[in-house]
Amino acid sequence: MIQRLDATEKAIELIHELKETHGPLMFYQAGGCCEGTQPQCFEKGGFFPRMNDVLIGTIENSEFWVDRDLFEYWKFSHFTLDVLDGFGAGGFSLETPLGKTFKIHYRLFTEDELQNLAPVTLME
Repeated sequence: MIQRLDATEKAIELIHELKETHGPLMFYQAGGCCEGTQPQCFEKGGFFPRMNDVLIGTIENSEFWVDRDLFEYWKFSHFTLDVLDGFGAGGFSLETPLGKTFKIHYRLFTEDELQNLAPVTLME
């Protein structure tokens, strides 16, 4: 099965650092006005996905949830979690005090990949 999500080494290193401080983590990416479409990192249970939000995968055992409307727009795309120096649009994400921001790089799936995509889970 083709996974919908992966991460760069820099993102994985930051996830490990955040886990040491905060314990288990989760990610949520919305399409709203305040946080833009940047992924937000929370302590696990620190954010509650809404009905019909989509779990597209995990990174380092951390769930990655996407707003349902945003998923509909990007459902034919692979997500790669990365990290950049600087402050993102949302100030609630755990990496913000470290002067970092998570970012997603997208690429379209190939026709072959689309035939073998891993299933997603909807929040009910």
